Amino acid sequence: MGVLEQLSSEISDIVGLVKDSVLMIIYEKIDILDIIGLTQPVKGVGSGFVIGEKLAVTNAHVVGDAKSIKIVYPDGEQGVGNVIARDPTRDLALVAIDRRDIKPIKMGDSDKLRAGEFVLAIGSPLGLPGPSVSLGVVSALGRTIVGGQGEIVLEDLIQTDAAINPGNSGGPLVNLAGEAVGIATAIIPYAQGIGFAIPINHVKRFVHIISVFGRPVRAWIGVYVAQLTPETAKSMRLNIRKGVVVVRVLPGTPAYAKGIRNGDIIIKAGDIETATPIDLRRAIEDNIDKGEIELEIIRRGDRYRIIVPIYIEEL
Repeated sequence: MGVLEQLSSEISDIVGLVKDSVLMIIYEKIDILDIIGLTQPVKGVGSGFVIGEKLAVTNAHVVGDAKSIKIVYPDGEQGVGNVIARDPTRDLALVAIDRRDIKPIKMGDSDKLRAGEFVLAIGSPLGLPGPSVSLGVVSALGRTIVGGQGEIVLEDLIQTDAAINPGNSGGPLVNLAGEAVGIATAIIPYAQGIGFAIPINHVKRFVHIISVFGRPVRAWIGVYVAQLTPETAKSMRLNIRKGVVVVRVLPGTPAYAKGIRNGDIIIKAGDIETATPIDLRRAIEDNIDKGEIELEIIRRGDRYRIIVPIYIEEL
């Protein structure tokens, strides 16, 4: 068997492994017809995938503000899903499904993804029955997009050229090990073959927060930060290349109480080196169970270690 034939066979095996974990989601909302004063239901179709017993994940924009949604299982049977939690700021939603025999997909580690890696986008594009598959590569990592007329900013996204069509939103992005490494979230309609997915590690944190607090929350310490640039490091006469600069500390927050100041450079938070603002957010969420996080800070050339309580804010 040639290399291409072997690759084709392996991809087919991967699809066979994960396709029974992928769901079609049909949601319905009421659309007010302003002109004639009537209302009518408007249906939409998206995707989701099972991550645990009777538990699935999808996009927040797929379920909208619905409390329950219709599920079409891989074997064609229909059921009902109850929306447990929805977080528009992450574009993630957790759904309880009514069948326990649907096997969960294995979740991988999106931090290990590399540009150029093969991935599969699996979902229900255009509402067509049965999971549909497209193949592509990871085009780039750490992308940020703005949607909803500037109302939603999604950070740290996976960019892929695997075709993500309407209806694919909420479906898994799968690597060649058969692991979900992302969840398809958006397409750019004016671009040629550019799609985006939320890293699966964000999904893991979202699920963990729901398991601890029972609802979506925001974990933070009260600072706004910006990435340290070489120019800024040079102007501050620093011998470091990575870090985030504190540009604002909010009064009354844990960071303010612990004496963190504008101009401080956070180079490490918990076990994570903070090269970007996203690194700091990840570290805070990873330490949410502890209720505090240790920061390593540089201030005027001196290094400090400060333990800062984590503030939990309802969304």
